[in-house]
Amino acid sequence: MSRAQSFLAAALLFCVVTVSRSETVILSSVHDMLVKFGLPKGLIPDTVTTYSLADNGKFELELERSCYVHFDNLVYYDKKISGILTYGAISDLTGIQAKKLFVWVSVTGIEMDPGSDEIEFHVGFLSEKLPVKQFEEIPTCKKSACADRIQRASIAEV
Repeated sequence: MSRAQSFLAAALLFCVVTVSRSETVILSSVHDMLVKFGLPKGLIPDTVTTYSLADNGKFELELERSCYVHFDNLVYYDKKISGILTYGAISDLTGIQAKKLFVWVSVTGIEMDPGSDEIEFHVGFLSEKLPVKQFEEIPTCKKSACADRIQRASIAEV
């Protein structure tokens, strides 16, 4: 290998390592950002590829793909999620829906309940409080709504 080819290979390897490190910082910092704003890191799944936060609190984030997470309710995350982040709350939220009975409802806001271990999810003028403990860990995105059930059934058969 010539000297120029060696240099080019080293430069390419450096770029790949740098991109990988940047991606890791993005993935961990979006969840760290939630904690800095007084919210649990597990509100957003593990497949965030990019996010931005403006000085006025407006944020946008993008996931690898739309996906599902099981909490107390089944939750759908669109590929793009946006809202306004303030300390202890997210308002004007778009891109997240929860299944209640047989109906998908859009989550429009999230707010920590001061003085308790609960977090309140707003669906229009209605809301529901859930234990913060459910959102302490970063959830894994599933491609389908029944991915957990299929996996549990497979394990049970063994």
